[in-house]
Amino acid sequence: MTYPIDPTSDRLFRHMAWANAQTFAVLASLPATTFAACEPGNDWSVGMITAHLAEAATSYASRLDGMPYADLPFDRVSTHAELAIATAACAGADARIHVAAHTPAGVVTRQDDPTLTRARATVLAQTIHHATEHRAQIAGALVAHGITALNLDDLDVWAFGDAEGLGA
Repeated sequence: MTYPIDPTSDRLFRHMAWANAQTFAVLASLPATTFAACEPGNDWSVGMITAHLAEAATSYASRLDGMPYADLPFDRVSTHAELAIATAACAGADARIHVAAHTPAGVVTRQDDPTLTRARATVLAQTIHHATEHRAQIAGALVAHGITALNLDDLDVWAFGDAEGLGA
């Protein structure tokens, strides 16, 4: 059974999906060599973070809706073809998460570890926080290499409101 989603939650999950899509679109406009960029002191490259962001989204979606979980066929994005796969996986997962947000109550279990349960609301909140954290890491790694194409101010809720034509 699904329940109406409150307007604030609806906006938060729509923003997350939009910001993720914007991030993937910016990455698609950059040379594939960019995917190897890392922040100083961090060995996770843009390509690793991007693959992790997409795969984690599919994991969260599976926890929330009980549908089978499928790993990406790579652990880092190295090519534009792999980026396209990660983009599609993340977009599909974000849509599933948005639907799952209509049922915030209860407990969810990880498919790969049935002993690990969490409040459904916790997993929903984590989906948003996790995506935000990794978009920031991607932007930081790019800036560390002089690439300013991914401006986090262009991904905030104000920009999202403007993009929707609803104002902030």
